[in-house]
Amino acid sequence: MLEDRTTAAPSATAWPTAYPQGYAVVDVETTGLARDDRIISAAVYRLDARGEVEDHWYTLVNPQRDPGPVWIHGLTSEVLRDAPLFPEVAEEFAARLDGRVLVAHNAVFDWQMIAREYARAKREAPVRQRLCTIALSKALELPLPNHKLESLAAHFGVVQQRAHHALDDARVLAEAFRPSLLAAAAGGLRLPLHECRPLTEWSDAPAPRIGHQAGPGGYRSAGWRPSRKRPACPYPNPGRYEEGKRLKQGMRVAFSGDTSVERDLLEDRATEAGLHVATSLSRLTSLLVTNDPDSGTSKVVKARQFGTPVVDEAAFGQLLADVEPADATP
Repeated sequence: MLEDRTTAAPSATAWPTAYPQGYAVVDVETTGLARDDRIISAAVYRLDARGEVEDHWYTLVNPQRDPGPVWIHGLTSEVLRDAPLFPEVAEEFAARLDGRVLVAHNAVFDWQMIAREYARAKREAPVRQRLCTIALSKALELPLPNHKLESLAAHFGVVQQRAHHALDDARVLAEAFRPSLLAAAAGGLRLPLHECRPLTEWSDAPAPRIGHQAGPGGYRSAGWRPSRKRPACPYPNPGRYEEGKRLKQGMRVAFSGDTSVERDLLEDRATEAGLHVATSLSRLTSLLVTNDPDSGTSKVVKARQFGTPVVDEAAFGQLLADVEPADATP
């Protein structure tokens, strides 16, 4: 029974004052998982401060391209042909998100897809924070066999009716999020909130999908932000960045969290300047670039442990304009 798996709701006086005042539980279905893919349907369940449903909304979106894995989401070109374009639903979508924390399962994916669509429409989504239910389930130490939505739903006794349908996925997540939120509040848990920064610069160039097998219809599956084969940095690592000095070719730079300039573009510029873009953070990392130095991401935590210098995106952009050449090899 659901009651046996959750913690009783805290009293009004015990509710954490730092918790958000409202949530927008979101699910988007897309033409694929890469940076050039598009949203084809979206659903939002609006919840109050304690996770109670206020209302819900759903729309199809014409992506103006092949719909991708129809065998997963069931949305064919014929179904989407007369659907509105994203700019035509952007205002209503924004009204559903405004002033709320965006909640999603693997929230970075949903947020990046939404941020891209708004950037294409020359608008900004009114989202400042997101909460990933995968991160929340880990923080609550829920005994799940894996981090799939179906496993989270089963834990709380939520029955899914149409998997990979945006409206039903959002409903299931909303129903599973409420007991998770109550348990977090009862335990005084700090919610794993992350900053959302709208994109001001991005690229719609197709992301490489090398090494992925083609599925039915020629669609190739790929992870979010597929790994890119960058040329090896030709310069030795000169050590850590020192405040007030220049970056030097060969320095190892890592990135964490949302950036206004799309991450791939930032990484490309760092590589072109002769820096070594690191996908993880170690004692050898010269610099961490993040706009949210107080977050609990693994890179930020390790940077604190190792004493790695940290700068924000704006400061990094200035440093990138004047990178010191590597020492000449004898």
